[in-house]
Amino acid sequence: MTTSDKPSMFPRPRFGWEFFGSELRRRREAAGLKQQELGDRAYCSGSYIGQFEQAIRKPQLELAQRFDEVLGTDGYFGRMCEELINRTGYEKYFAQVQYLEGLAAALCEYGATFVPGLLQTPEYARSLFLAAHPDLPEATLQQWGEARTSRAQLLENPAEPTYWAIVSEAVLRHRCGGSTVMEEQLRHIMALIRRRRIVVQVLPFSAGAPPLAATLKLMAFSDAPPVAYHEAQQVGLLIDDPATVHETEQAYNLARSAALSPQESLALIESVAEEYAHEV
Repeated sequence: MTTSDKPSMFPRPRFGWEFFGSELRRRREAAGLKQQELGDRAYCSGSYIGQFEQAIRKPQLELAQRFDEVLGTDGYFGRMCEELINRTGYEKYFAQVQYLEGLAAALCEYGATFVPGLLQTPEYARSLFLAAHPDLPEATLQQWGEARTSRAQLLENPAEPTYWAIVSEAVLRHRCGGSTVMEEQLRHIMALIRRRRIVVQVLPFSAGAPPLAATLKLMAFSDAPPVAYHEAQQVGLLIDDPATVHETEQAYNLARSAALSPQESLALIESVAEEYAHEV
């Protein structure tokens, strides 16, 4: 069950198309129109209006502008639609997770293929974005990079959130951005470990089949139940169903027990960083 399936146990803001839909419903009802009536005047079906209001479907800009004409909202929905269409992929699906990160008392992450976002250096993050979007405009690339690395400010707080990461050995070996970028990335992680701000364990190739198969984030709160977040290419799934979160926590603990100790992990990270240094 995802967070959209039931009421949350702590307040969360609405973002993006959910806000568009809630505003469309509010303005429609204020105008005394039923969904079918608004649809007739905007040249679409009433069922489409319902789907827009629930953020199931996303209207085209031209239709959003017709909503403004019918509801007399002076370009409000057109401007909002244009803004949402032009938003980055990061903003579209990650805004709520970023909000929860800021509330969390403890964060546990698993990286199967790349360094978790909170630990990424700007150049490492840039290499990931370019790998997935080789034709990305420079302005957008900078915006995405700033959004990704600005999250690391959470770790500037010396106390909260506590942070624990498990990464596959493949994360260390995969040359994202080349030897120099990888050396800097690994040394950045080493510095955070030595400051005793984070704990990192490496799940070595010798551990066999991993208990976890995808990128994972577990968030624990001082005044609310924990949630889990799974991320894939341009999409994410936020889970707060207690049974599912518990199963995910168990899988994470299995990965933790199979991983190298924090001390052994630091030694391996340092060794791989030295390998990259000698390649430069």
